[in-house]
Amino acid sequence: MAFLVAGTLRVAAQMADAQDSLGRKGKYSLQGPRVALILSSPGVPTAMVAALGGVFQALGFESCERRESPVQGFLEELTWFREYLDARGGPMGCALVALVAPSGQLRQPQRLVQELSCCGALRGCPKVFLLLSAGHGAAPEPGAFLACLGELCGRSHHWSLLQLLTELFCRVAEESTGGTRCPILRSSLRGALFLGGVEPRGPEPEPSLSAQYDLSGARAALLLAVTQDRPGAQYDLEVLGGLCQALGFETTLRTDPTAQAFQEELAQFREQLDTRRGPVSCALVALMAHGGPRGQLLGADGQEAQPEALVRELSRCQALRGCPKIFLLQACRGGNRDTGVGLTALPWYWCWLRAPATIPSHADILQIYADAPGSSSGSPTPGSSDQADILSVYAATEGCVAYRDEKGSDFIQTLVEVLRADPGQDLLELLTEVNRRVCELDVLGPDCDQLRKACLEIRSSLRRRLCLRA
Repeated sequence: MAFLVAGTLRVAAQMADAQDSLGRKGKYSLQGPRVALILSSPGVPTAMVAALGGVFQALGFESCERRESPVQGFLEELTWFREYLDARGGPMGCALVALVAPSGQLRQPQRLVQELSCCGALRGCPKVFLLLSAGHGAAPEPGAFLACLGELCGRSHHWSLLQLLTELFCRVAEESTGGTRCPILRSSLRGALFLGGVEPRGPEPEPSLSAQYDLSGARAALLLAVTQDRPGAQYDLEVLGGLCQALGFETTLRTDPTAQAFQEELAQFREQLDTRRGPVSCALVALMAHGGPRGQLLGADGQEAQPEALVRELSRCQALRGCPKIFLLQACRGGNRDTGVGLTALPWYWCWLRAPATIPSHADILQIYADAPGSSSGSPTPGSSDQADILSVYAATEGCVAYRDEKGSDFIQTLVEVLRADPGQDLLELLTEVNRRVCELDVLGPDCDQLRKACLEIRSSLRRRLCLRA
């Protein structure tokens, strides 16, 4: 009897690990099957689909579904794929989906991403989306993008996927005409993802000087925070200001800016950098305020400022050309309150086990845009150098609430804690750890008595490793 109980508990523990898929060391375990889908519209070159298949195989996906449909039918195909995975039974290890359509036609990819996020078999597992433009005018040229990706996958098994993508973005930019093209990634991953199946057994070697940004020049930080009617905001300012100074940033702090002042402060910050005598190597901008229903920032006067316009303002800075520009956005991006997802039924033996924690609904997603999407009229050309070397970190995913209390926000407080502990590590990897810790928290909003979840969104067009050690 004892043998049967021990065996049952051992199997249950394995099920718990598989359901979460995130190893206890901050790395996805990928114990289940890896599933892949190539979804392309009619007219996509056969060679491009074959190249995708080769990349998927290099990443360890032995089998791959291939479906062809007009762009209008992509959602239906993703629904079929989700139902197909749920019907297979048992948890998956990872899903990789390539969406290929003529340039400009794939206009609302988030709806497609959300469809696969509802897949029960993929709960807690990484879901990777590769979005490619095909046809005349695609930027960068998808064949070159895939060839470079396949080559890196073949020889860099020990790299995490985020490390691999940073190197890929650098090569794509260097090989495109004039070096003006750069892809973008959007991540809510909670851990390191090693798709090559080989994790480093010892400490990773230090990156070469050419593989990371040169931060020998001046570092400048601008902190803009609305503190009125935002309890805890002052604590965020104090700890973030202290972190910036510890990392060698010359820091400017402005409190309670109006919506117009947000724009004016960014413009003045850019002009000051452009008129400096010495070189500038990095800029950090923190934007902290209430958020509007569509992600706007609300100034102290209650008026709206568009965060995309503030990012564009700094991307015009000539002194920062080719240098990393970091944006931290602590604000709500809508009114949705995420209750998270977890196991729907707990067997009797779960009282002896640590049940997997509830996971934010928008976690574990990585989107790779080979052709960076424009956001609105007047935005930089998709994939252009104006969008390169930018790292934006949002305290909440699109449409969701960002949480804060009298002790500060979960995002800023956790960010400072993680960066102070290990400032020499690659910033993208550190931010993934920040997201893992934020996703583990259960929070109570000011207007409800039910526990909620939060999840960061990390957007990056960085082309080198970024280490902020002073």
